[in-house]
Amino acid sequence: MVDIPAELVETQTRYNGAAGRAFIAALPALAARFHADWALRPDGPPRYGVCALVLPVRRADGTPAVLKLQLPDGETEGEPLALRAWDGDGAVRLLAHDEATGTLLLERLDATRTLADVPVHEATLVIGRLLARLTARPAPPGLRRLADLAPALLDRTPPALARVPDPAARALLTDCAAALREVAAEPGDRLLHWDLHHDNVLAADRAPWLAIDPKPLSGDPGFDLFPALRDRYDPAGVRWRFDALTDALALDRPRARAWTLARVLQTCVWETEEGMPLTPEHLEIARLLRR
Repeated sequence: MVDIPAELVETQTRYNGAAGRAFIAALPALAARFHADWALRPDGPPRYGVCALVLPVRRADGTPAVLKLQLPDGETEGEPLALRAWDGDGAVRLLAHDEATGTLLLERLDATRTLADVPVHEATLVIGRLLARLTARPAPPGLRRLADLAPALLDRTPPALARVPDPAARALLTDCAAALREVAAEPGDRLLHWDLHHDNVLAADRAPWLAIDPKPLSGDPGFDLFPALRDRYDPAGVRWRFDALTDALALDRPRARAWTLARVLQTCVWETEEGMPLTPEHLEIARLLRR
């Protein structure tokens, strides 16, 4: 039996509709299949995020692990490629993967301790050090590419801006698009995590902190900074965080600023396409970095 949290049911239904409902319905059989195929036994209550159910297990030799069941999509399908490339260096280690279902068997980290429990300055420095390690590698073939996302984002921007009623916000996002145009011709080829916020960094026995849940792509490391600027947002700390992260990754600040403004643009375009209001904190990050 698998205890499926009500919140996971709600988010899968809200974001994925019929596919999400089918995924939820299939979870008990899917969990039973991989417990049998990979010789696993249950070892604790489930955890979950927006996209996945995570079941603590033990392998046949007693090693603790987690079984991650998720609905594959364009963002998550590259996760095993990235985890294999990192091979545990700065990130959780992949133990097994089923390509057809997107199911992962991962080493077990300490899910009770995340960077969200650490003071923001210290957490920023940890993320900077992790990103420096994670983005040191060229992206493996088969991942989404910033080289493709950037021009597509510029194509989506004009209709998105037409739906933004506030002239100041439109002008700001126009500036973000201009910054993206300046760097789009050199999109980079590093292996990016894309979603390294505080809750996606867990404590571990073999390392103080390790990254989880990448939504990987190939691109410029400057595109990876935004989650660490947005998390536990503090306008007074944005410039300090940006400087600390760019120092840790040895990035060219003007280029990193442009890619961060592009990331703000990406988020705001998505919000307008979904009929959502623009997040004020995201706009403020752009204003602070644009100065």
